[in-house]
Amino acid sequence: MHSDLSRSFKLTTIWLLIGLALFLAVQWWQHRAAQMRFSVAGADVIEIRRGPDGHYHWPGFVEGRAVDFLVDTGATGTAIPAALARELRLQAIGSVQSSTAGGVVTGELVRADIELRGGVRAQRLPVLALAGLSERPLLGMDVLGRLRWQQVDGVLRIEAAAR
Repeated sequence: MHSDLSRSFKLTTIWLLIGLALFLAVQWWQHRAAQMRFSVAGADVIEIRRGPDGHYHWPGFVEGRAVDFLVDTGATGTAIPAALARELRLQAIGSVQSSTAGGVVTGELVRADIELRGGVRAQRLPVLALAGLSERPLLGMDVLGRLRWQQVDGVLRIEAAAR
């Protein structure tokens, strides 16, 4: 009886260790994938790899606050969550209605300084502050349209020199 209990304990311990090793391996892989999404190749080329969610994320700053922009080539303009605009005390310069994939939304137009990793900057950019936007700001064509970029094999390659 004692040997059966000892054997069961050993098997349980082995399976728990295998499970722990697998869990740690997945965590390491996810961490590594997140780190590799963004890289600078050379002085003027920025490469952003598609994230596990299928989107491109470009780390940057709104008024000095670190954010992770979702690159949205279908968006005319850059948008931030209304909560972030309030937190940064950005003054509204108007109200705007915009058509989105989810329908028509109303937001406030604010001006913000945007800085993206790799040295891309847009100062006093008119930005739409939307109440329905999740915590992740959207980087639109008002910024992307000033850059030369191409998408090949899950990599967004951006030439940092503006057109």
